[in-house]
This record gives sequence, C-alpha cells and structure tokens, in this order.
Amino acid sequence: MTRTHAGTVRARAEDVSAFVHAVLLGIGADEATATACRDSLLHGSIHGVDSHGVRLTGHYARCLKAGRLNRQPKLTFNRTRAGSGMLDGDDAQGALPAYRAMEHACDLAREAGIGAVGIQNTSHFGPAGAYTLRAAQNGYLAFSTCNSDSFVRLHDGATPFHGTNPLSFAIPSGGADPWLLDMATSSVPFNRVELYRSLNAPLPEGAASDESGVDTADPHAAAMLAPLGGAFGFKGAALGGVAEIFSAVMTGMRLSPDIAPMMGPDFSTPRGCGAFVIALDPDAFIGAPMVQQAMTRYLELLRNSPARPGTTVMAPGDREWAEAAHRRAEGIPLDPVTLDSFAQLADELGMERLATTAP
Repeated sequence: MTRTHAGTVRARAEDVSAFVHAVLLGIGADEATATACRDSLLHGSIHGVDSHGVRLTGHYARCLKAGRLNRQPKLTFNRTRAGSGMLDGDDAQGALPAYRAMEHACDLAREAGIGAVGIQNTSHFGPAGAYTLRAAQNGYLAFSTCNSDSFVRLHDGATPFHGTNPLSFAIPSGGADPWLLDMATSSVPFNRVELYRSLNAPLPEGAASDESGVDTADPHAAAMLAPLGGAFGFKGAALGGVAEIFSAVMTGMRLSPDIAPMMGPDFSTPRGCGAFVIALDPDAFIGAPMVQQAMTRYLELLRNSPARPGTTVMAPGDREWAEAAHRRAEGIPLDPVTLDSFAQLADELGMERLATTAP
C-alpha cells in the first residue's frame, strides 16, 4: 500500500468525488467538464497516483477562473480517414478532450480495426491511465499520451527540455482488471515534486536536479527532473521524445519548450498542449476471446514467476488494483496542502468543508 506521510488525513472516496464535482461546477465549469475532470482526478487518487489526483483540483479551479481553461468548451471532431481523426479541445481542461477522443478512437476501431485521434488545443489532462483504462474496460487495447511544459532534462543535460510526457497502455486481461501501464517518461512526475514539497519529504535518489543540473533529494531545490532510467537515462529521454512526436508533431501543437509553465505566473492564456490516443479492436486481429485467453495465460506465467527474496512479482496495474481496494475501504489520503486548498475552495464557494478522518 502507499505509505501515509505525517500530516495526512483520509476522506471517503464518495465524499471526495462529490466535493470535487461541486467545486468545479461552482467555479462555472459546465457539467461535461466537471464530470470528466472529476473522473480523471478520482482515477488518480483511487489508484494511488496522488501526484495526478484530487490535489490538482485547486490548480484546475484557478485556471478555470483565470481563463486559461475554457469553462464551457465546444469540442469538435473531424474524421480524416477510416481509422483516424482530429479533435479540437477548444482549450478545455484536458480530461474532457481525452475522454472524448478515446470514445471516437473506439468508434473508429469498431469499424476500421484501429482508431487514432490527435487532440489539439488541450491542456494538462492528469493521469494518462484514466483514458486507456476506460477503453480497456470496453474491450479495446488502448494508448494515450500528452506533452507538457519543459521540466525534464535530457540525458546528461543541464536544462529542462521535455515535459514529463506520460505514456499509457491498457488491454483487457481476461479477468476483472485490465493490464494497465501508466508511466511518466521522467524519473517521477513533476506533480510528485509538488506533493513531496507539501509533505516536506525527500525525493528518491536520482529523481531531480537543481538549477545546475546536479542531483538533489531536496524537493524545494528541485529545478528539473531526470529522465527515466538513471545511468541509462537516454532511454527515458527518447521515450519522452516519442510522447512529444505523437502529442505535438502529429497534431501541430506546441513543443514542450514552447508551452507556458503549468504553474504560471500566467493563468489566463491557453497553453496549446497536444495529446494523442489510439484504440485497437481485438476482433480485427486474432479475436477478443483468443486475446483474452492469451492475456490470461501471460499473466498467470508472469505472476507465478519466481521472485527475489522478500519481493513479489507484479504485472502493470496490480499495485493500482490493490491500492484502489484499500482506498475504497479506508478512504483517500489528503496531504496538508491539498486539505488547506479544499478548505479555501469551500469557503470561497460557500460550500461545506470536506469531512475527513484520521489517517
């Protein structure tokens, strides 16, 4: 289970969901925006991806109020070929365009076998796994990615270049929970640095660098992240480039060095981020029953593979499913900064504060 740091409290998932949805509506977001944003944030917090969970509610509320994000966007989809299309997000908070694009990708895949949709004029979309998981739950193999402002140095680099540029893949497993990979191409997500600052906890070794590019474990001194891979960080930097190519090059949107910083100071100008989703219909290949049979066998072999002493072999997603069961029963942990933000939002909007319990 995810470690609970000093200063955290817990709240029931249902209460957190209702609170976040009410805040977004109270800010003036339309129902579609509020629901999509809430769903993506709850995905993060339920599955233990706290860096991209409900702690971002205050940030999105600020951007909606200030004008960076369109509170009532009009999304438009243009089908370009049998299995491809482009979706204009109209500067929405990024969850709505990503969910909507994945729906279109699945529709295209149902007809053409594969559906690929580029997303234009979007913004930070939170946990990439939220969108692939929804497709996998409907029977599709799925991919999602986005880019963001520069915060990750290149291998041996000494200045930020790529965003954290996540990649997510998911596929039905033949069981209750899909095989799910959701990873940043940086050592850790930028929002984890923010979370560790809130908790005043040291960063993992080799995760971040100071302004000179020298490694630091102090989250308050972190000026950039390292690419995934440590001594082999050239692999992580290259994967960051994969996300960049799909998200910006293929959509005509801004490269990471050209995107305004997520944390401001300008919260009124849209950022012009790009994203990309793909869905594949197993019935267009070997067929869904045989794919699920093969996945069942693959995961059986994987999970029963001998483990090193004191460890457990897990498939991508296993940690998330275990954490989700724990958090649905025990509640979602909230760090001190998030709790303060929630209190301020409640007071500002004349809402009741979120009820919490001890950790």
